[in-house]
Amino acid sequence: MIRIHDNGPSIRTIRNHNSYYRKAAGLSQIQLADKIDISRTHMSRIENSDCAVSLDVVFRIARVLDVPVCKLFEFR
Repeated sequence: MIRIHDNGPSIRTIRNHNSYYRKAAGLSQIQLADKIDISRTHMSRIENSDCAVSLDVVFRIARVLDVPVCKLFEFR
């Protein structure tokens, strides 16, 4: 499992992009969580940068949202 620490802009980047692409896809947190087989609470914690996120979950999020993984980490 990769732990992302809140010591730089990357933690805010994944949170903001995950939420942005989820909303653009018209999905709620619970809908996305169901599609990638995690709890809504875990999805919320990912979007709020309150937990570690595995690469497996990152790839599942990207696949369901139909975006390249790099887009979830891209700086705006």
